[in-house]
Amino acid sequence: MKYLIGIDGGGTKTKCVVTDLNGNSVYESLGGPSNFLVCGLDKVSENIINLLTDCTKNLNCDFNNFSCVVIGTSGAGRKEDAVRLKDHFIKFTKEQVKNFYVESDARIALEGAFTGKPGSILISGTGSIMFGKDSEGKIHRVGGFGRQVGDEGSGYSLGKKGLQAISKFYDGRGKGTSLVKFFSDNFEINNGEQLINAVYKNNFEIASIAEQVVVAAGNNDDLCVKIIEEETDELILHIKAMKERLKLKPFNVSFTGSIIANDNYFSQMLRKKINERFDDVLIKEPEQPPVMGALLIAKELFNI
Repeated sequence: MKYLIGIDGGGTKTKCVVTDLNGNSVYESLGGPSNFLVCGLDKVSENIINLLTDCTKNLNCDFNNFSCVVIGTSGAGRKEDAVRLKDHFIKFTKEQVKNFYVESDARIALEGAFTGKPGSILISGTGSIMFGKDSEGKIHRVGGFGRQVGDEGSGYSLGKKGLQAISKFYDGRGKGTSLVKFFSDNFEINNGEQLINAVYKNNFEIASIAEQVVVAAGNNDDLCVKIIEEETDELILHIKAMKERLKLKPFNVSFTGSIIANDNYFSQMLRKKINERFDDVLIKEPEQPPVMGALLIAKELFNI
């Protein structure tokens, strides 16, 4: 019997779903992380092969029964990185696994959200990016330039602006904000020197305070409200640019990522702005999870 395999790879865990060629699910498995930019190519290849080996044992088959394997993983957003993982995995397994393909986690999320149909997905977690699929099946991308020059409307950008507000207060260059007390209570940081050491010596995770910026804005902290205003406007620009590319009416968009997928002050403001500024944008809940998007791509590749 032949099978299709979809894999949703993340920074902490990886989910694998096996279906028959008609799309009927026959087995699921969980494994370790698969962000190779963090864990390295060897470790990620090992985690993937362990997942596939688990599938062969439970289905009483071997790798030759896998007609197509598609993994969508964090770290594969650029084509050269996706090719790097694919080539390494094939060598790592001594070409035992045939028809192995690597996509970005955003791409499989897009396919899952609209079950392969045209639409767009806006992602705002630690970083931000937008993917869309037009009526001809062409994939478009907006944003995703990384924290150095992009990631507007993301947890990193919110956290960075929150830290800037704190630093200005320490210096007397800015107004007070509830973030100062939060930082003191939770991190025991009370002045500029301690903040500099935390960020530049102790690798403080800047995106980690994004949630508190959102909470503070919801509690009427003026500086944090201003940050949310600016960052939601940045995501509106993402949507406007993608609308111009896809030319779909109505324009369907699905939200994913911890910043906008949850009900909070940020996501509420973003939804309000979308409703006020566009008359043809519909916010849709994902139809299926990302791992099913990987399976849809696998089925499409198998039928080519």
